[in-house]
Amino acid sequence: MRDASADHRSGLLFGLACYALWGFLPVYWKQLLHVPATEILAHRMVWSLGFVVALLVARRRWAWIRTLTARTVGLYTVAALLLALNWGLYIWAVNSGFVVETALGYFMNPLLNVAFGAMFLSERLRRAQWIAVGLAACGVAYLTIVYGRPPWISLTLAVSFAIYALLKKKASLGAIEGLGLETAVLFLPALAYLLWLTNSFGGHFGEGARTTTLLAGSGLATALPLVLFAAAVRRLTLTVVGLIQYLAPTLQFLLGVFVYDEPFTPTRLVGFLFIWGGLAVYSAEGLYFRRRRAV
Repeated sequence: MRDASADHRSGLLFGLACYALWGFLPVYWKQLLHVPATEILAHRMVWSLGFVVALLVARRRWAWIRTLTARTVGLYTVAALLLALNWGLYIWAVNSGFVVETALGYFMNPLLNVAFGAMFLSERLRRAQWIAVGLAACGVAYLTIVYGRPPWISLTLAVSFAIYALLKKKASLGAIEGLGLETAVLFLPALAYLLWLTNSFGGHFGEGARTTTLLAGSGLATALPLVLFAAAVRRLTLTVVGLIQYLAPTLQFLLGVFVYDEPFTPTRLVGFLFIWGGLAVYSAEGLYFRRRRAV
C-alpha cells in the first residue's frame, strides 16, 4: 500500500522542480540569442520527439497507437499547432527582451482557463471567481491604455495555451502519449525546414559544440518539465498544483526585471497589480471552497 504522505512529498518535489525549470527556461533560450527563433523552434520540435520516443521505448507504451482515430489525430494536430505558436512566440519574446511580458501571459493563463471553462464547458463560476476574472480584465484594459496597444505577447501566450488546455480536456491520451503524438505531427515539417535551412544557409547546428549541444538539448528542456508535471498531478491535489503553478511566471518576472534589466515602470506595475489581485482572489477562494467541501 502506497504511503499518502510520501506521495505528497514526492509530488511536491516533482511539482516544484517542474515549475522551477519552466521559470528558469528564459536563461536557456538566452544562451541561443545568436540563433533565429524559428530555427530554435524547429530544433525544439525535432528533439522533443526524440526524447518522448525514448521514454515510450523505456516504458514499452505503444498500445495507444492502435487506438488512434481520425478525430483523435485531428484534435492533437490542432493542439500541436497551438503548442508550436506558443513555443515559437515564447522563444522570440524572451530573446527579444520581453521576458516580463511572457511572465504576464502565464500569470493571466489560470484566470483565462476559468473564463474559458465558463464560456465553452458550461462550468458555473462562483462570485469570487467572476471578481478574479474581472480584475484580470481590468489589468489588461489598463495595460492596453498605457501601451497604446493590447499586450499582444502576453495575450497570445495566454490565449493559445488556454485553448490548448481546452483541447486537452477533450483528449483521450495520457500526458506522454499525447505529447508524443503532438511532437510527431510537428516533426516532419520541422525536420524539412531544418534540412532546407542547412542546405540553403548552413544553419547553426554543428557550428560549435556549445550551440549544437544547446539546440539538441532543447528537446530535454521541453519534455522533462512536462514529465515532472505529469508525475506531480498524479500525487497532488489540484489545489496544491494550482498554487505552485505561480512559481514559473514569478521566476520569469524576477529574471526579466532584475537579471535582464527590462523596464518595469510604476504605470506598468498598476496593470500587474490588478492581475496579481485577481490571482490572489482566485487562489484564496479556491482554498476556502475546498476546505468547506472537506468539512
